[in-house]
Amino acid sequence: MSEPVKPQPSKRSSGGAVPGILKGLATTARTLARPTHTAEYPDVAPHLPPRSRGVIALLEENCTSCMLCARECPDWCIYIDSHKETIPATTPGGRDRQRNVLDRFAIDFSLCMYCGICIEVCPFDALHWSPEFEYSELDIRDLLHEKDRLGQWMPTVPPPPALDEHAAEPAEIAATNKSARAARTPAARPARPTRVTPAPEAEA
Repeated sequence: MSEPVKPQPSKRSSGGAVPGILKGLATTARTLARPTHTAEYPDVAPHLPPRSRGVIALLEENCTSCMLCARECPDWCIYIDSHKETIPATTPGGRDRQRNVLDRFAIDFSLCMYCGICIEVCPFDALHWSPEFEYSELDIRDLLHEKDRLGQWMPTVPPPPALDEHAAEPAEIAATNKSARAARTPAARPARPTRVTPAPEAEA
């Protein structure tokens, strides 16, 4: 029987390693000449875009406990408790009114997927995006934040951007301005028709 043929080791020329080393050194030299983009966090605060979705802040005085945000939340991570309070009439013979008093407003950020639906559907601007993101916890149960903690993030909410000067006037503002102008301007009286008197005929 013939003996198996052993594969011969490939002979590589030593000259092929030199261009590879030079190519690697050239790449390193180009990288050294470029400015670095490393942010030394947490010593240096990161630069966040103006519409960053960090955490949801609550403006408690604007909340009417309408439950709209809790109903629209796809994760069911918003918990609201409230009770009704009777307000006595301010005038004799008037009727007492009732209003909702917010007892609890909590968001479980371990379930929240930061979709922003609750902020968009709130009719009274009680929820806002804050760029704060440093609220991690060691225990996942501590990510359930109550209204006191949510209210502490309100000072970090950036102001809304200015409106475009070429944009159309919002319908609400246009209707308000129209009614105000109509109240200030008296109704114009219709002009009376001008009576034309025929000229007398000349005698022959």
